[in-house]
Amino acid sequence: MNFNQSHFVTSAASLKDCPADSLAEVAFAGRSNAGKSSAINTLCNQSRLARISKTPGRTQLINFFKIEDSKYLVDLPGYGFAKVPLAVKNKWQFELEQYLRKREALVGLVLLSDSRHPLKEFDRMMIDWAVQSQLPLHLLLTKADKLKRGAAQNTLLKVKRELENLDQVSVQLFSSLKNTGVDEARKQIAVWYSEEL
Repeated sequence: MNFNQSHFVTSAASLKDCPADSLAEVAFAGRSNAGKSSAINTLCNQSRLARISKTPGRTQLINFFKIEDSKYLVDLPGYGFAKVPLAVKNKWQFELEQYLRKREALVGLVLLSDSRHPLKEFDRMMIDWAVQSQLPLHLLLTKADKLKRGAAQNTLLKVKRELENLDQVSVQLFSSLKNTGVDEARKQIAVWYSEEL
């Protein structure tokens, strides 16, 4: 699977706007400052595929990037810090929930959580939801470069211990800046696509 060929296709404001040709999608979720856009760019070896903003919460639509025929990476609206009116935030949440609950092409969820403050309330909600929905989830502990090697490993072990009873949840360290964990994450995504098609 050649992640380098990924390209932006469309932004969807709601479920009905999602691409009709999609057979398998892996969605990226996380708090607004968890580094979703950076992770997608790093995994696809492109610096400007997903737009990165200094203002967290700029992703307001569901963005679709095609990797191969009928296979997409999906950047979901971030949760948390966006400085937008509550009504707008509630609409995002509604559309996000609709996508997660009803999108039949969804085969896996990549959840990004800052390795310095892992498993915040939203992260736990997403993990619980994925487990209940029997959707495989791969947790990227992002910004691992901000921690010393020993501290990063300790965080990884602690999170692994906490999630060890959840069969469909896996976890790894990740850094967009240092390209840490890129191959591991790509491998997991490729497995999900191959299982589905």
